[in-house]
Amino acid sequence: MKNLLITFFFISLSAFSQDFPSGMVAVEFNASFNKSNEVGWLPKLSDCETKRVDITADSRWSKEYKIVVVPTIVIFNNNEEVKRFQANIMMTMEATKSEVQNSIDEIVMEAF
Repeated sequence: MKNLLITFFFISLSAFSQDFPSGMVAVEFNASFNKSNEVGWLPKLSDCETKRVDITADSRWSKEYKIVVVPTIVIFNNNEEVKRFQANIMMTMEATKSEVQNSIDEIVMEAF
């Protein structure tokens, strides 16, 4: 029984830490009550995958990734956070598509 619990713990931990695909991923963490402030240009980012996560659907998202304001865009490179952009007090994203894309481009260039 003890071995079963330990195995389950490690399987859960590894699945939990691999929420997003490997490589470059830009993730918008938002909430259903703030849908009107969704970052419309997110899918237009290049050289990365994009994902949207509703933190109200599962509270583990806000805890695991320390989301304190929505929307928040986090750029992951191989499941490691490399850059974060947070909304202002009005819950709107101040970062522009160009700023986020420039960060992605810098990360890609550093890999060479």
